[in-house]
Amino acid sequence: MKKKKIKILCTLGPSSLNKKFLSFAKGKVNLLRLNMSHIEINNLKKIIFFLKKNSKIPICIDTEGAQIRTKVNKTILYKKNQKFKIYLNKGNFNIYPREIFKKIKTKDILDIGFSGLVAQVIKVKKDYLSLQTTSQGLLENNKGVHLKNRTIKLNFLTQKDFKAIKIAKKLKIKNFALSFTNSVDDMKKFKNILASENKIYKIETRKAIKNINSIVKNGEQFLIDRGDLSKETSLEEIPLIQRNIFNVSKKYKNKKVFVATNLLESMMYNNYPTRGEANDIFSSLEMGASGLVLAAETAIGKFPIEAINFLNKIIKSFLKNK
Repeated sequence: MKKKKIKILCTLGPSSLNKKFLSFAKGKVNLLRLNMSHIEINNLKKIIFFLKKNSKIPICIDTEGAQIRTKVNKTILYKKNQKFKIYLNKGNFNIYPREIFKKIKTKDILDIGFSGLVAQVIKVKKDYLSLQTTSQGLLENNKGVHLKNRTIKLNFLTQKDFKAIKIAKKLKIKNFALSFTNSVDDMKKFKNILASENKIYKIETRKAIKNINSIVKNGEQFLIDRGDLSKETSLEEIPLIQRNIFNVSKKYKNKKVFVATNLLESMMYNNYPTRGEANDIFSSLEMGASGLVLAAETAIGKFPIEAINFLNKIIKSFLKNK
């Protein structure tokens, strides 16, 4: 019986966008992920040229998708019950895409980033929003913002995404990921733009979980982003949601599901993982994961090479004992 091939997808960033890492990654990494949420559109062509010159590993353009993000000039720690403002055109804190500003209402609850910062909108003005924190946390740049009390309709791709796809297609990139896939309608729109390319649909919203059967039925490759998904639902629900997605995928033939977020979070700062991380990865493989995705670990972590090496070791151990 032919053993299953488990893929490793790694996100590129300051720690890995170099010749040393790319040389190491040959034969160990299956897909190089470019996260458009952290790449300036004016730098994309230069980055792709660099990767093509120094590596033969396929490249994946991961879109920003339908998400609100922070634009912050300076990181600030806000304590509980502190007040601050989001400005339309000035100040330390703006939100992106800009049209979101006009859609936010009084009493909306914003869950900002991954450090625990939650704030409620207490006043809406033409050029600014006033908020008051309900829990302490850091206000940081380019972090996701989740509305806890309602859903705001966003376009399935940003203008930056459309530009990135156009550049990537001209440069013969064949792999693309749709962030915040909510419905089959989103998938159809994505397919219309990328008819012949390989497409990965990212599952990271409550709406996607609600539509999971139809989404899985109409696609081939899926990525469980447990970070944003935990914001849309709750952290304690993630193990059950992950298992349910795998159970749904097994109803159909040839579906591939990748698992992302916090696989080796500790290896951002240490050259070895925790036992909990090792068990989480092995459990994901037992559930049927076709691939494992490293994000911050290889993009900005201190030990990207060691993280890749560990993933390969645990995959080898899993396949050996299968």
